[in-house]
Parts: sequence; C-alpha cells; structure tokens
Amino acid sequence: MERPEVERVEEGQGSGPEARETLPVAPSMGPALADVRTPRAMESVDRRVVFISVIAVVLALAAGLVAQLLGSLIELFTNIAFFGRFSTAPVSPADNTLGPWVIVVPVVGAILVGFMARYGSRAIRGHGIPEAMENVLYNQSRIPPRMTFLKPLSAAVAIGTGGPFGAEGPIIATGGALGSLVGQLLRVTADERKALLAAGAAAGMAATFGAPVSAVLLAVELLLFEYRPRSVIPVALATATATGVRMAFVGGAPAFAMPDLLPPSGAALAFYVALGAVVGVASMLVTRAVYAIEDAFEKLPLHWMWWPALGAVVVGVVGYFSPRTLGVGYTNIEDILSGHFVGTAMLFFCAMKFISWSVALGSGTSGGTLAPLFTLGGGLGSGLGLLATYLAPGLGVDVRVAALVGMAAIFAGASRALLASVVFAFETTRQPMGLLPLLGGCAAAYLVSALMMRHSIMTEKLARRGGRVLTEYGVDALGQALVRDVGLRPVVSLEADRPLEEVRAWLASGAPGTTHQGFPVVAGGGLVGVVTRRDLLDGRDATGLRVRELVKRPPAVAYADSSLREAADLMVEEGVGRLPVVRRDAPTHVVGILTRSDLLGANRRRLEDSRRMERGVGGPRRTGPQPA
Repeated sequence: MERPEVERVEEGQGSGPEARETLPVAPSMGPALADVRTPRAMESVDRRVVFISVIAVVLALAAGLVAQLLGSLIELFTNIAFFGRFSTAPVSPADNTLGPWVIVVPVVGAILVGFMARYGSRAIRGHGIPEAMENVLYNQSRIPPRMTFLKPLSAAVAIGTGGPFGAEGPIIATGGALGSLVGQLLRVTADERKALLAAGAAAGMAATFGAPVSAVLLAVELLLFEYRPRSVIPVALATATATGVRMAFVGGAPAFAMPDLLPPSGAALAFYVALGAVVGVASMLVTRAVYAIEDAFEKLPLHWMWWPALGAVVVGVVGYFSPRTLGVGYTNIEDILSGHFVGTAMLFFCAMKFISWSVALGSGTSGGTLAPLFTLGGGLGSGLGLLATYLAPGLGVDVRVAALVGMAAIFAGASRALLASVVFAFETTRQPMGLLPLLGGCAAAYLVSALMMRHSIMTEKLARRGGRVLTEYGVDALGQALVRDVGLRPVVSLEADRPLEEVRAWLASGAPGTTHQGFPVVAGGGLVGVVTRRDLLDGRDATGLRVRELVKRPPAVAYADSSLREAADLMVEEGVGRLPVVRRDAPTHVVGILTRSDLLGANRRRLEDSRRMERGVGGPRRTGPQPA
C-alpha cells in the first residue's frame, strides 16, 4: 500500500530567520481565511479598561461616602451604648463612667451581631478579607448583595459597643461587596468583576487611612492575585478618588501624626532589622493563637450564634480593667508611634488588647484585624526599642521608629503583604526617614513568618476549607515563549482527496508517523482542516470516502510568532489538543504542529532555573527573541 503524502519541515527551521524564509508559500486551496480560527492577541489595555475605570471611580466615590457613614454609625452606637445620648460626635468608650456595667455593653452588641449573622448572613462574621479572597478565587467575585449593608451595620454595632476592632476591615469588606454588586448588575466578565471588587475594597482602605498607594498594593497582594494593567489601573484610580473623598471630609493630615524622624545609624538599622525578625515570630504566634481560640469555640456545645456573646464577656471584663482596649483605638496607635504612650502601662495595655481582640475575633463577631495588629506590633516594637535604649544607648535606637517598624512588621508577617505594609506605614505617618528601617524590618518579619508558618492570617481560613491560595507572582512561562520555539517540526499531513481505505491501511502498517494522534489535512499545499486518529478509525464504512469528508469544522491554527499562552487559550476555546502552525504571510501553509505536550514542556526552563544549581562566570547563552 502506498504511503499517503507526507509534508516535512526540516528540524533546523526553528533556529533562525534564514531557515524560515526558505519555506515555500503554496497557493491556498483550503477554507476561506475568515473561517480559520487563529490565536487572539493578548492586549494589556483596551477600551474595556476605560469603561471599568470609569465605573471604579464612581464606585470609589460611593465607597468613600460609605466609609464616612460607617464612621458616623460607630460613633452613634458608641454614644448610645456608653453615654446614653443620640449623637455622632467623636468619643472614646474609654471615657465611660459605667463602672462594672461596662461588661454588659459588649455582650448586648454581640448578641445583636449573632442574630444578624444567624438570620441575615453568616458571612458577616470575621474581618471580611478572607471571605473576599474566597469569593474572588472560587465564586467569580460574586458577593451576596445583602452583605453591602449587613457588614457595615454589624461592624458598627460590634465596634460601637466596645468591640476591640478597627473600622478598616469592615469598610474594606463593604467596599468589596459594593464593587461585586456593581459587577453583578453590569454585563462584565469575571475578571472585570474581580477588578471592581478589588477597587471597592481598596477604596474602602484608602478612605479610612488616606493611604492610596498601599491600598493598591494590598489589593494586588491579597485580592487580585495578579499584576496586570487592566486590573491595577481601575484600582489605582479608585484609591486616588477615595482618598480625595476622605480629604474633603477630614483634611489631608496623616492618619497617625508623628514628630519628624532623623536618619538611622548603621547600628540602629541593624537593630530594626533584628526587631522585624522578632516581630515576625510574634506574628506567627498571634495568628496561631487566633485560630486556636476559633477552634476552641468550634468545640462548644452551643450554637455559633451565641459565640460572640461569650467572647464579648471577655471583652467587657478586659475593658473594665483596661478601658483603652474598647473600641477602634486609632488614638492608641498614634500615642504609641509618637512616643507619648510607653513603658509598662503601654505593655499592659497591649497584653490586654491582645486578649480582648483574639477572643472576640475567634468567637466569630464582626470586626477588623488591621488596627489591632498595628497596635500590638507598635507596642511590641516600642517596648523592645525602649529596652535597647536602656541596654545599649550607643546604638542610637529611636523608640518611635522601633514602634513604627513593629507596627508594619507584624502586619507584614501576619498577612504576607510586604510592600503594602511598608508603604502603609509611610503613607499614614509621612516620615520618609522611616522607609529604610521599615523595608528592612518588614522583610525580616516576612522571611521569619514564611519559614515558620505555612499560611497567613488571611489564608489560613481558606486552607482549612480545602482551598489553596498562592501569593507568589512570576512571569508566565507560556506567555514568554513563542510557538516557533517548540512548534516547528516535521509534520505528517494527509492529502484531502486520499481514499480513507488507504489511510487506514497505512495506519495499520505501523510505518513511521502512524502513531500520531492528529493529522493536518491539506489540498494542494493548503490547509483544509485537522483529523484525529479517532476520526480515521471510527468504524464507519470507508468505501468511497475521502479524508476531506472527515473534516468537521474549519481549522484552528497557531501563528509561528504567537505566544504559547495565546495558542493554549485557543486550544481551550476550540476544544482541541493540537494546532497546526502557520506563518502570517502564508496562513494556510503548515510549517509545524503544536500539541498539549509541547505546552507542558515549555515549563522545563522555569523548573531548571529554580532547581538547577550552577557555578561559573558566563555560560551558554540562551537564544533570545527572533524576528518572525
């Protein structure tokens, strides 16, 4: 039996432009070019980005107003619960005169939160960021609309009645829920909805602290799980807008005012890095403590609706002995950073704050983690800095800088949001001389935390539910490689008018090329389509049939200068396992073939770069980009 026509491409044709230019261009006798499926070029920015950005700006205006409203609600509930007056004037629950009755106030608030969680939405429990991450990863960024009002209301009740939380977590969760709601009302893709969710969440953080850049970084590190212009641009515009809203209400002063700092000495800088490592250990212990307490509540023979009330008993008792632990407590952070709150009184307060916050959060009430973590880290840093000035005054350690490093480092270690932590501490204090200590201390905390703890305080909950959150970002190996790097090879193709009986006999002969799973079908050198081995051996009567009659649809092809990512996306869209490779100037002339195995093999370089250890100056030069 005569072997079907075989078109071959020399192996060296993928190595340079000269080899590619020698390929003949056959006249097209295949399908019309409009019918051929080709890879879609990956655009980083298009008109849709403009549309999403406009929506994100409008969303940020709303999130900024919601942040101010939530702040007023917290003040309202604080005034009602601790002072018996109907007012939104700023007031601290630490100034209450209730005596032992102060223990009852958090319990009442927690009971109300429990009822809202039971009969409204269980998702209001906790600080909101892990829940937002879960919706991004597993629910196409869809958050139930009722969360838009239930989360801020429950948080206002919990914090206003003495809950030891910051308002930023609920505001971030509310902004994310608002962005998700807008994304569900509009006709958008899941990626665009994710960008809107992140924009709303970041806008909430920016509206709280006036820290737009760190809010963008937080969105990238904890919500977007990517760094692409089409998602970062809307988020950045949203945070800038939300910060403008905040400035319109409260002015442009930094969230935490500090006296001007002096540049650190080399010895002091080394101390701040070591301080960051110690705080990294503390971040691990804090994270484990919170989840250990949560596990303890899970074992109680009591419905979870009542757990916040039990936790609130601890909040009330602690608040009776240390009133400053009640409520938001942003002034505590400012006092620690400015050096006005130091020594044993501050350390006692931080210990009480940790007990109150960890038990309350573990009980499942509604509240944030950022402000309590900043308080604990700032207090730990201040205490260690004060100890250093006593034991080694020659180091030149500044207690205020130590507090600043501790504040940022504990969040970097607990959340693994390194860049967001550094920039946040700078933006909220406007102290450029603190940037170098912050970078060193936060990096050390991040390193120690990553070595000692597999999951962060944000991802541990998702891991316990069976999820896996990757927080590492790298260059896409498929996006970096081109089809011509792996897809130019000898191709076994079948003539369209070849009788099917002959082809089946050839396949049965076991001759070279018969083991392939797919074959391009050509007519006069032009591509007609692709048939699989299953198509050729499907059991039908082959009498009188030609190969072209097995072609079911127009071919999907990959251009030689397309990226492997574009080719892989086309495979998924078309539901095929291989693509004929063509050149743009001859789109029906096959010069190679790309398979799913080639896509897997493209990761070989990435694995080698991460695992193979080498020694030596210079070395073999890898082939760089070549003209198409």
